[in-house]
Amino acid sequence: MVRANGAVSLRELARVVQTSEVTVRRDVRALEAEGLLDRRHGGAVLPGGFTRESGFPQKSHLATAEKTAIADLAASFVEEGEAIVVGAGTTTQELARRLARVPGLTVVTNSLLVAQALAHANRVEVVMTGGTLRGSNYALVGSGAEQSLQGLRVSRAFLSGSGLTAERGLSTSNMLSASVDRALVQAAAEVVVLADHTKLGTDTMFQTVPTDVITRLVTDEPPAHDDRAATELQALADQGVQIAVAGASGNVGGDPAPAPPGRRRDVSLPGPRRQVPGAGPLLRPAAVPGEQPPGADRARVADLRRR
Repeated sequence: MVRANGAVSLRELARVVQTSEVTVRRDVRALEAEGLLDRRHGGAVLPGGFTRESGFPQKSHLATAEKTAIADLAASFVEEGEAIVVGAGTTTQELARRLARVPGLTVVTNSLLVAQALAHANRVEVVMTGGTLRGSNYALVGSGAEQSLQGLRVSRAFLSGSGLTAERGLSTSNMLSASVDRALVQAAAEVVVLADHTKLGTDTMFQTVPTDVITRLVTDEPPAHDDRAATELQALADQGVQIAVAGASGNVGGDPAPAPPGRRRDVSLPGPRRQVPGAGPLLRPAAVPGEQPPGADRARVADLRRR
């Protein structure tokens, strides 16, 4: 499966082979010892994964339930009439499908897949960057894309990537993609990162968003045994990143009953976030509904680690 897809999650492996994640994890360790794959938090990739980037067909089959839950939750942060930027990726594509229902929205993107998802949306304006098409992820990159973003100001940027750590922030394996993502960040007053638990603790070659520039992380709840992912979430929260956790089954924060639309659990530390360098007046206001009061964050992250 790793040879076919480039990467695979332990949760998906356990489902396919109908065994426990504990058994799968033991087998993955054995395969890594033989040099057949490299382990990542919550999954495995082909050897040399630090520089390798899986193509869109491979990524689209990884952590699909988690990406759906993350997209549902991230869409609840978008207000009617906002102007936002949405980067390339399979998770942001899922987000775009949900943004089609937000009236008066303006979406700036370098992703053909994001634009396609919004192409027939009523009262949603799509603005595409220029640039050179990168076929592996259907994204526009290069100087043309970066120049088209100059002078742009929006309320929020929604980005994904290949890995996320508290030490380096969001990163990706491709230099051209990283450069455009940085330009997208420059255009936004707030940065929202969409990353499932398999990317937590994974570091790749090119940094796109430093941790102190990330306003919010939208992720799924890591498995109970994944101490590293929970530790990474704690470290990110300690650095001031607001954490919004969605259950892979569609529940938010692992609630046993289905969550109403828009419900979410934020884990956030008090204190101002650093303004993104160069961000000026917003194209439209960026109201964020339902912010959690200070003080509830550490207890919730601790509770997440215990589970």
